[in-house]
Amino acid sequence: MTDWVVAFGGYDPADERRREALCTAGNGYFATRGAWAGSVAGDHHYPGTYLAGYYNRLTDMIGDIAIENESLVNLPDWLPLTFAADDGDWWTPDTTEVLDHDLEVNVRRGVVTRRFRLRDPAGREIRGVERRFVSMADPHLAGQTLAVTAVNWSGRLRIGSAVHGNVTNAGVERYRKLAARHLTRVAPVVADGNLIVTAATTQSRHRICVGTRVAAARNGSVLDGWTTRTDDTSAYAELTVAVTPGDTVGAEKIAAIHGSRDVGISEPQLATELALQSAPCLGDLLERHVLAWSQLWRRFSVELEEAYDGTPAALRLNIFHLLQTVSPHSPDSDAGVPARGLHGEAYRGHVFWDELFVFPVLTLRLPELTRALLLYRCRRLPAARLAARQVGLQGAMFPWQSASDGREESQRVHLNPLSGHWTDDVSFRQRHVGLAVAYSMWQYVETTGDTDFLSDHAAEVIVEVARFFAALAEYDAGRDRYVIRGVMGPDEFHTAHPGHAEPGIDNNAYTNVMAVWLFGVAARALDLLPAWRRTELIESLGLRQEERNRWDELTRRMFVPFHDGVISQFEGYEQLTELDWPQYRDRYGDIRRLDRILEAEGRDVTTYQVSKQADVLMLLYLLPRRDLRALMERLGYPFSAEIVRNTVEYYLARTCHGSSLSAVVHAWGLAALDPDRALAFLEQALHSDAGDALRTGTTAEGVHLAAMAGAADLVQRCFTGLTTTGGVLRFRPHWPGRLGALEMVLRYRGHRTTVTITSTTVAVTIDPGPGPAVAVRCFGRTRQLKPGDSHRWTLPA
Repeated sequence: MTDWVVAFGGYDPADERRREALCTAGNGYFATRGAWAGSVAGDHHYPGTYLAGYYNRLTDMIGDIAIENESLVNLPDWLPLTFAADDGDWWTPDTTEVLDHDLEVNVRRGVVTRRFRLRDPAGREIRGVERRFVSMADPHLAGQTLAVTAVNWSGRLRIGSAVHGNVTNAGVERYRKLAARHLTRVAPVVADGNLIVTAATTQSRHRICVGTRVAAARNGSVLDGWTTRTDDTSAYAELTVAVTPGDTVGAEKIAAIHGSRDVGISEPQLATELALQSAPCLGDLLERHVLAWSQLWRRFSVELEEAYDGTPAALRLNIFHLLQTVSPHSPDSDAGVPARGLHGEAYRGHVFWDELFVFPVLTLRLPELTRALLLYRCRRLPAARLAARQVGLQGAMFPWQSASDGREESQRVHLNPLSGHWTDDVSFRQRHVGLAVAYSMWQYVETTGDTDFLSDHAAEVIVEVARFFAALAEYDAGRDRYVIRGVMGPDEFHTAHPGHAEPGIDNNAYTNVMAVWLFGVAARALDLLPAWRRTELIESLGLRQEERNRWDELTRRMFVPFHDGVISQFEGYEQLTELDWPQYRDRYGDIRRLDRILEAEGRDVTTYQVSKQADVLMLLYLLPRRDLRALMERLGYPFSAEIVRNTVEYYLARTCHGSSLSAVVHAWGLAALDPDRALAFLEQALHSDAGDALRTGTTAEGVHLAAMAGAADLVQRCFTGLTTTGGVLRFRPHWPGRLGALEMVLRYRGHRTTVTITSTTVAVTIDPGPGPAVAVRCFGRTRQLKPGDSHRWTLPA
């Protein structure tokens, strides 16, 4: 990594698919993996293009159980731009000798570049450069160039271009035995020399069109003579050129993609043909694309001066992939935030609670984008209400995995690749996803002051989720407190109590405490509404005063489990068996998926004090310490710095970090206690996908978007102590000196704000412009800063 370029040297077939994910080019509307142009899906490569929000359902029989899965669909492949000598096969790194090979992504410009030098068995050498980008200026267009030089031979050089429609979803090995052909009515055509493939999804009936136009030149002189053809699924173009040593042949391709879900599009094929006809030359398209990226980078500027090696580059890479998945082009897609980006097929492209880690980065820079993405959840409120009714409860129960229409998409069975066993999957019991939805909406309102969004959308969602959790809570007379039974926490290892036939655990601390937080927020949300709107909402929801009284009681009487001065992950956690951690590390090395290791040994992870991610520590991530202390004191529980330290250390010793989010959460827990130790987890989070240590992980199937955004959030909020609650922009830094000086640009309540932080100072500047003053508090001192004002705070001696 350099400041703005991430480069992979050499050709490593075993690592190519991970590199392809990390060299994905996207613009929030669609994205294309960084595969060799013209490669086919296999062990070494996986070309994939994904259009935000385009899902399809297929059904399989596993034993005698019918299993339906909805997946983000792999589209016809527009990338093939290939070359061959004389009448031979198309050259690839797998069929020729690789003399040189480099793959890089320039995150400032949003351009992927591959440089190579290959030699065939006859000794002929070709060197070349291929570049590609998916336009951040026009969501429907992409560009690609190829320049190849005949090094030591004369003869005929063939250039091939294609759109391949014979594609399936085969990017995840453990899914490959399941149904994977999502496209039907695949129809290739050649229109005015352009290659077009149309298709429809088999169940959702979305229509999709992918088209390309291509031009070529030899030593700068334009070439004609393309021949075109089609077969049952694909369209092809080929050009033959006579070359001598040193001759260079270049090709430029522009691709266009449209779908029937697009706003303002009635016929995808017509829209694609018009886009290809009217698209600018590739140079102009690239110029506009680079400008769009430069404008985004001005908004998302996070500069670390004199930081230790690799941190600024890794931070930029993570933000880059976030913006390729969700961008200013996303609002019309109604697609939410897919957990693995638009970079692969892991999790089938579903939307989880991962948005919880993404929105803080977006809201402080592109709040209008967060608003639009939150509407994905608002539109699926009816589905959440139906889900709650189906389990006999009031309110709204959002699904753990969501896709097209908001129904629960979680797997019913799960394959352990270590043992080959299919086991029941009860992850749908992660009811806490509704808490994440409500939390994100409230944080957006707190940060932006957007009371219209609260009135029009968020208050209704927040109240309905609160009603669900109030209905989920049961009174326990023996404790004289309320309890929540039969759920799962974010730590997915514990799906049931040992020996219990029924799935779910009781009194997950994270779920119970965040439910209490929600009851208080729901009441405040109603109070913030104009009287007329509050009356309307109460009437339409049939919300009774008795329900609001129950919320208040729950904020005083909810049960939270403790043991030995530690907040228990759930009731009875401390009674589970301790694991021999040194033995398992010695035996297996990588023990991040202890659940699979133990199942393959015939053991049950639910019987052990092990955590995939310590979900108790999520409380420290979501709630400022003063707010968490006030909440616990209202419940009548002790809460002190000692309890926080004991809790953090307890779970650090019992967590295998099987989730990419674990490093983010643990860094947050440690930041105020030991910033230098927290830095080690920041390092893990920053390199969760790009680091060599995880080459055996699942990045090849798609990046871990929440971990990428979460790493950026560690820099912008965790170590700076930035919070936005109560109408005050607060900083309480725990800034490690090794990070150097931070300068970042934020948007807070309509103001563009520049913040500079060192280990001893905080400086805030509000850009000139209209609008009221904002309250900024640091080191216990508050200043009202008007537009155009600046102030510097110094750490008291």
